[in-house]
Amino acid sequence: MEVKKSKKADLESKRNIFLMSGLVIALLITLVAFEWTTKPKQSSSLGTIQAQEVEEEIIPITRQEEVKPPPPPPPPKVVEVLNIVDDDVEIEDELEIEDTEADDETIIDVAPIIETAEEEEEEEAQVFYIVEEMPEFPGGELALRKFIGNSISYPVIAQENGIQGKVYVTFVVDKDGSISNATIARGVDPSLDKEALRVVNNLPKWKPGKQRGKPVRVSYTVPINFVLQ
Repeated sequence: MEVKKSKKADLESKRNIFLMSGLVIALLITLVAFEWTTKPKQSSSLGTIQAQEVEEEIIPITRQEEVKPPPPPPPPKVVEVLNIVDDDVEIEDELEIEDTEADDETIIDVAPIIETAEEEEEEEAQVFYIVEEMPEFPGGELALRKFIGNSISYPVIAQENGIQGKVYVTFVVDKDGSISNATIARGVDPSLDKEALRVVNNLPKWKPGKQRGKPVRVSYTVPINFVLQ
């Protein structure tokens, strides 16, 4: 026997309508859930604060015992010894006090000041550069230049090589005016330097320099100019 269904009882025809309706209802519920907001309730009080008593810790105050230094020892007892002598005994240990007043005729012995040999050697070795009275060549500066000009013999090697220039020679004028310790302060050529030293070492005695009225050793520098003509 064939089963026949009524078209009104057939749900397959309304299947799509039910599906679309369900989707729309689910979408509306989702939108309402996102838009739903809640406001926090205001509390009537923030609660009560309970004050808790904190016990203060009492720290005992302690003091370090002072250590007293031991008492100083008692001073030694001084025992006075009295020597009882008779009136007839002479005492030799009497203190004699002489009259120290001096007059114009009193002679006072003063120990002489003896200078040691080391001090004399230091004074002899000391060389001054600037003194109250500088050493002077006999006749002055012009006489010195004239003496050097007449004494110089121009080296042949320097002439052949065309060497010329100014040589500075430093020397010491001793206490007696003699020349010593001649050296080249600034040279030009060995031949010219040697000739300049020869001329300076042959200088006559100078008038020595003086410091506080005493002759002293003084350093002096002389320029010697070598010029080819």
